[in-house]
Amino acid sequence: MTDQGRPVCAIIGAGPGIGEAFARRFAADGFAVALLARNVGRIEALAKEIPGARAFACDAGEAASIEQAFTAIEAQMGPVATLLYNAGKGVWGDFQNVSPSDFEEAWKANTLGLLLAAQRAAPAMIASGCGAIIVTGATASLRGAAQTAAFAPAKAAQRALAQSLAKSLWPKGVHVALIIIDGVVDSPANRAGFAGKGPEFFVEPAAVADTAASLVGQRRSAWSFEVEARPFGERW
Repeated sequence: MTDQGRPVCAIIGAGPGIGEAFARRFAADGFAVALLARNVGRIEALAKEIPGARAFACDAGEAASIEQAFTAIEAQMGPVATLLYNAGKGVWGDFQNVSPSDFEEAWKANTLGLLLAAQRAAPAMIASGCGAIIVTGATASLRGAAQTAAFAPAKAAQRALAQSLAKSLWPKGVHVALIIIDGVVDSPANRAGFAGKGPEFFVEPAAVADTAASLVGQRRSAWSFEVEARPFGERW
């Protein structure tokens, strides 16, 4: 039995922005929401605002941390039915200005963490014959810009891993999908950094949450793998 009879949705990277929007949308859709982030104090405040939500400390790029978090979720809430992988690390700079540790940390947060989380969440989904893993991706997974020498390879690897997961898990009833964010996510910090830009410039977190919810609700005979999400004014 899941938490209070509701399916459990685990959100890795549940901080402000898209992660918070995921939490609010999936709670409204009837999920018991598990919030995972390194900064547990921040997500504890969010958990208090969402009935039935619980906060768990988790460093996505560390296997022991993933194991500890999922063990706690299962004990307190039940098996994870939907996993939203929103963790990531944006490291900016060209190939001469990113350090080996920058490169490794970007890969750990974006790619290794997805592998670890999928390994931990998928068995229960396979056993039940249903479930969903939705990954927050980026346009950088499709092309590398000069200043994304660490970020683009990490996101490209994440996209390839998501494809591999989909090909393994779709036949077992688990829907794996990738949302490629093409644009600047709306937040107070980004509003300040792009002063003067109108709503056509920003990706609304709540709209991305709508897209994720629609993917989880898709019928199996017409599943999507890759969905691009961009504001209507974005050049592409």
